[in-house]
Amino acid sequence: MEAPKPLTAFIFANGTTDDGPLVRRELAAAADAWIIAADGGARQAQYYGLPIHSVVGDLDSLDELEIAQLTEQGADIQRFPAEKNETDLELALLLAARKDAHRIRVFSALGGRLDQTLSNIYLLALAPLRHIDVRLMAGKQQAWIIYPGRTVIQGAKDDTISLIPIAGEAQGIRTDNLYYPLRHETLTFGPARGVSNVMQSETAHVQFDSGVLLVVHTLGRA
Repeated sequence: MEAPKPLTAFIFANGTTDDGPLVRRELAAAADAWIIAADGGARQAQYYGLPIHSVVGDLDSLDELEIAQLTEQGADIQRFPAEKNETDLELALLLAARKDAHRIRVFSALGGRLDQTLSNIYLLALAPLRHIDVRLMAGKQQAWIIYPGRTVIQGAKDDTISLIPIAGEAQGIRTDNLYYPLRHETLTFGPARGVSNVMQSETAHVQFDSGVLLVVHTLGRA
């Protein structure tokens, strides 16, 4: 099944469903999205009643009947060896990047395994994704990585914003329209100082000079 253009990619991982208002809002906003399932993420896409265009991974989480049904429905099946360097979600993200997706949303990427959850967050920093709008979606939360420069965060007054450094120090941070302002300050890997800030209007701004920040945006007060 051919990927649509212009290309928004919805990738479903094999974690928990994490349904919620932000997930539903995102799904409703892109009816023509390219749906990629990372192995057992096919079941997550089916939960939302979505057609699956591509299935990527070693397929150890799907049985042969499910794979046959997906093939009959027109899904492009890309099967990889079980012994590989990349996780299934990583393969799906790289596929979306190769196909020039300009916007990627990842669903069901959290779950019962802490190692997988952390690695799924770190996948946002893959080099091929650097200039693509890539976000993890879960319930009423979304998370994405920002790099030095100025970023506009869209939301609503009283939404919760956390800024978490994930590659050492993030330096020279300035914020606007957040309850706890940062004025040319440094957030250090370890301390939780950037957690649980609050938007004071429908937009907030973050600017910084060096480092990498994970933004976690939660609807309302967390």
